[in-house]
Amino acid sequence: MKKFTLLMALLAMFVAPELQAVEFAYDAGAEVVSSYLWRGQYNGGLSFQPDLEIGYDGDLTSLRVGVWGSVGASDWKFVKGLAEMEDYNPNTYFVPEMDVMINFNVGGLMLGATHYYYFGGSPFFNWGKFDPIEGSAGSSQTEITVGYDFRNKCEFPLTVIWNTMVAGDDLVEQEDGTLKRAFSTYIEAKYDQPLPFEMTLSLAVGMSPWASDVYGNEKFAVTNISARLEKEWEFDACSLNLFAQGCINTDKINKTKVFVWEAGDDKLYLQKLNGCIGMGVWF
Repeated sequence: MKKFTLLMALLAMFVAPELQAVEFAYDAGAEVVSSYLWRGQYNGGLSFQPDLEIGYDGDLTSLRVGVWGSVGASDWKFVKGLAEMEDYNPNTYFVPEMDVMINFNVGGLMLGATHYYYFGGSPFFNWGKFDPIEGSAGSSQTEITVGYDFRNKCEFPLTVIWNTMVAGDDLVEQEDGTLKRAFSTYIEAKYDQPLPFEMTLSLAVGMSPWASDVYGNEKFAVTNISARLEKEWEFDACSLNLFAQGCINTDKINKTKVFVWEAGDDKLYLQKLNGCIGMGVWF
C-alpha cells in the first residue's frame, strides 16, 4: 500500500505539471441510505455515510486522497455477538466501516488504492467456517484499482474498472482444507445516461472472475446488475442529491455461500434483488 501510494504521488509530481496547471480541490459531504449496497451485495440497513476528499484537479490529471465511512443503525451489536457466539443476534451482522483511499487520474486512465477497515471484524469473512480471533479489534482489506473513463477521449459516458484485493482478510479454502489468498477481483462497466430534468441514469454490470468469499462465488459469476436514478440540485453553499438504486446478483447468495455463517434473516440473503433510496449533501 505504501509503495503504491508513493508511486502515484511521484506520477502526479512529474506528469501533472507537464500537462497542465492544477489547482487545489476538495469534496466533503455525506449520504443517508435506506440500505448499504456494495457491488451487488446487501452490506447493511439504514446507514450514514460521510465522505471527505482533498487533492489537486486539472483538465487532464487529478490526484485525490480521501476517507469514507459507513455506520448503520445496528452495526455495533456485531461486536457483542462475535464475543458470545451462542447468544448473538442473527439479524445484526454488519460493522462500522472506514475506508482510506488514494486515486490518480491522467488522460482518463485511473489508478487507485483503497484500504477497507471494519471495526470488530469483516462482514465478508465466513466467521462460522473459519474461526475468528475472539475479541478482535477489527479487520481490514487492501485493494488496488485500474480503470479507464472513455469520456476523456471520445465523450462516451462509459467507465470500466478492475479492482483486486492484494492484502488483508481475503482468503479462500482449498480442497485440502487449507487457506490461500483469493485475490478477490471485481470488474465493472458503468454507463451514465443524462435524462430530462437534469437527472442521470447509471447502469452497471459487475462480475467476479474467480472464486471469492468476498463476493460469495465459487467460480466466474456476474454478481451485480444495477441501475441508479439520481437528481441533483445546485445551491450557492452546497448541492443536494436524491437517488434510488436497485441491483440484482445473478449468482444467487444462499446460506451456504453468504459471508456470515447460518444467516438468520432469509429475507435479506436468499433474494437476488436489493434496492435502496438515499439523500446526500455535498459542500
